[in-house]
Amino acid sequence: MLKIRNLEAGYGKLRVLKRISLHVNPGEIVTLIGANGAGKTTLLYTITGLVRATAGDIILQGREITRERPEKIVAMGCSLVPEGRQVFVTMTVRENLVLGAYVQHKKGNREFMAQLEEVYELFPVLRERRDQLAGTLSGGEQQMLAMGRALMAQPALIMLDEPSTGLAPLIVKNIFAIITKLRAAGNTVLLIEQNAKAALKIADRGYVLETGKIILEGPAEALLANRDVQRAYLGRDLARP
Repeated sequence: MLKIRNLEAGYGKLRVLKRISLHVNPGEIVTLIGANGAGKTTLLYTITGLVRATAGDIILQGREITRERPEKIVAMGCSLVPEGRQVFVTMTVRENLVLGAYVQHKKGNREFMAQLEEVYELFPVLRERRDQLAGTLSGGEQQMLAMGRALMAQPALIMLDEPSTGLAPLIVKNIFAIITKLRAAGNTVLLIEQNAKAALKIADRGYVLETGKIILEGPAEALLANRDVQRAYLGRDLARP
């Protein structure tokens, strides 16, 4: 689904990503964990074309997207749920979702209402709140709206940037349950998450990013059991009894 080879990117003279290579297979949840400033969000922005790669290749479903425009990348099947939700607060829930289908509408796709119904089935609260302004929703409801809006573009790959940020534990549990439902429905997910334990519990595979470099990769279960990962990201000091 997604293949990244020797990717480099940054801001001006600041090099953030340093020869990143990773892949995401169809139907997988792959998580990328790392500390603040490791380059996780920059990686997602580079995949979506919001940050320009200075070297390397990004291949989506066999097609080169490294230097494509963001709107073209969305049309090619890649949607991003940004950190902090970033919903349009003065628009209704339904209007936010309709806006997410812009690319499909532009391509003449007549399945808009069916896709909207699928989103409502996945997030029943959005149906209940469809005429409510997005800015009046709770944090968890806004996160569901951001995810639903991304799904309206009918992406082959959906990328989520820190979906648990600022949410209560019960809401986080619900959000992660929905992410597993996305996989069960045939979606492919690239998940960026600081809650490493929760992310690795639902992921198939994972990568650990540190100062712009991939330092570990493997099956999620293996990373959960890794002593260095436990010490650095799961809050466990295994040197103590």
